[in-house]
Amino acid sequence: MSAAPEALPRRSALTESLLVLGVSLGASALWSALSLARKLTAEGGLSGQVTAMNQSVTPDQPWLDLTHQLVGIGLALVPVALALHLLARQHRHPTRLIGLDTRAPWRDLGQGLALAAAIGLPGLALYLLARALDLNTTIAASDLSGAWWAIPVLILAAGQNALLEEVIMLGYLFTRWREAGWSPMVIVVVSALVRGSYHLYQGIGGFVGNVAMGLLLGAVYLRVRRVAPMFIAHWVIDVVAFVGYALLVTRVTWLG
Repeated sequence: MSAAPEALPRRSALTESLLVLGVSLGASALWSALSLARKLTAEGGLSGQVTAMNQSVTPDQPWLDLTHQLVGIGLALVPVALALHLLARQHRHPTRLIGLDTRAPWRDLGQGLALAAAIGLPGLALYLLARALDLNTTIAASDLSGAWWAIPVLILAAGQNALLEEVIMLGYLFTRWREAGWSPMVIVVVSALVRGSYHLYQGIGGFVGNVAMGLLLGAVYLRVRRVAPMFIAHWVIDVVAFVGYALLVTRVTWLG
């Protein structure tokens, strides 16, 4: 029988987690806070401003634009590889450790779709309410609709978002913060607050909605110990948002 892997010392676990956040979603949180500060001091209020996502880089050069999109997606996944690499120092199979494998595909799919439904519809209602209260910007989820490759790239971008956020915020940080001696409740709350903070660029509504999402996903992860359902849920939510926006923006007035 092989010996159980040694956990990192508490200080090392916390330091490493802060460094991983610093090159990934923690850095995004700082830029997001600055973006919100800029929008709050601009004229017209939050609801009168547009937050553009999945923007075209070189719209007049489709192949170069496609290359930009794919390179951006690939580079955004480097922190995922880093987190898994760091976990692999103590655990031979880090994806199995965090539950990002194919041991229970149908159960993962069912749980993921249920979570997507539980989060997606209330999330849309919260977004509309926050806009009406001038607490959120208008989200333009895609401006790639004119490109022939737009839908596949939006699906890939949604998958990248889901993989980055759920591997880092749940699988990696929950492991390291547990090794740092934090209680499960503290881990869930801090993770949720970080998740909300890197969505501040959307407005106060984006922060509140993602904190609530983080609390739910964190609690579920503590119960099932698998990232896969959360990854599936997040991917489905973002695919619906990105692709749905691209297909419906010219037809549904309240999206714009």
